Amino acid sequence: MLKRREFIHRASAVAATGLLGLNATGCASNNKTGSLTFDLHCHPGVFPTKGTARFGADTDVIKTVNDMNSGGLSGAFFSLVADMPLIKITDKGVTYDRTYEKGEAWSEFKRQLNVFKELFSSLDARWVTKSTGLISDSKKVAAFIACEGGDFIEGLDRLDEAYEDGIRSVQLVHYVPNHLGDLQTAESQFNGASEMGKEVVKKMNSLGMVIDMAHASHKMVKDVTAITDSPLILSHSILKMEEDRPIGARAISEDHARLIAETGGVIGAWPSGFNKSFDEYIDNTLRLVDVVGIDHVGLGTDMDANYKPVFDNYTQLFQWKEALKEKGLSNEEVQKLAGGNALRVIKSVVG
Repeated sequence: MLKRREFIHRASAVAATGLLGLNATGCASNNKTGSLTFDLHCHPGVFPTKGTARFGADTDVIKTVNDMNSGGLSGAFFSLVADMPLIKITDKGVTYDRTYEKGEAWSEFKRQLNVFKELFSSLDARWVTKSTGLISDSKKVAAFIACEGGDFIEGLDRLDEAYEDGIRSVQLVHYVPNHLGDLQTAESQFNGASEMGKEVVKKMNSLGMVIDMAHASHKMVKDVTAITDSPLILSHSILKMEEDRPIGARAISEDHARLIAETGGVIGAWPSGFNKSFDEYIDNTLRLVDVVGIDHVGLGTDMDANYKPVFDNYTQLFQWKEALKEKGLSNEEVQKLAGGNALRVIKSVVG
C-alpha cells in the first residue's frame, strides 16, 4: 500500500478503472466478486427510538435502507442501543440520568428487538446471521443485528438467548457505565475490563459473536485483546488530533488502534463531526491506514445517529471510494476498506 508520505498520484489508473464494479445506475452493485461494501455500525432511521421520546427525532428507516440499496451497500451491522432510555443529547454532549435497575436492560433489549422485527417486513433488506448471507448477488442490503452496549447481559445465559434471537455482534460498552468494563467517556470503575466482562468475551468467542470495542477505554481494550480468541472490531472511531476537537474523547491513540489490529481485527473509520470536512475524513482514514495497515480499516458510519456527519448518505459510497483512489489507493486496497476486511472478520468469527 502507498502511504500518503510516499504518495504518487495515479490519475491514469483511476481513469482506467473508475467504472469497474458499477451497475447501470452508476452505483456499486452488490455481488460476490468485485464491489462488496459493509458498514460496521449504523442505526438506520434511528429505529431503536420507536416508542420513546429519547435520542432526538426519528428519521425514516425505509428511506435509509433504500439509500443503502441505491448506493450499493452490501451489508451492515444494524445496531440496537442498549442504554438508549437512559441517555440524552445536550449541547455539551451525551449525558445520562441514571443506571438500570435489575431486569430493566433486558426488557429494553427485547423491546428494541421487537421493534426491529416489526419494521423489518417493510424494509427492502435481508436479515442474515452468517457470512454466506453477505456474499450474495441480491441487490437488497444484508442486515446483521448488533447491540451497542452489553448492559442487557445480566448473566451469560442472556448471551445464549441473544444469539438465538439473531444478534451477531455486541459492543460491550456505550455511554452509560455498565458492569462489563470502563468507557472512554467516564471515570474508571474496573481499571479496564471487569471479571464479568472477561467472561462475556470468552462466551462470545465460543458462540461466534463479533466483539465490538467502540467506546471502551484503552485499558479495557488491552484487557480484552489479551484473552480473545477471535478478531475484534472497533466499529466507529478515528485517530486523535487536537484535544479540543468536537467529541474528541471518542477518538483513539495509535497504540489503542494497534491493539485491535494485533487481533486481526478492523477499525471502522468514523465520519463524524470530529472531521471538519469530507476531504479531511478521507485524510483521517488514510492516517488510520498508515498506523495499522490496509488490512485493519473499514467503514463505520454511525448512520443515522452520528454527530454532524461529513458522510451522511449511502449514495456517497461511490464518491468515498473514488476519493480514496484519488489519494493513491489501488482498487484492491479500496475494496479491502470498503468491505473485504469486514467480511474476513465476519467469516472468521460468525462463520
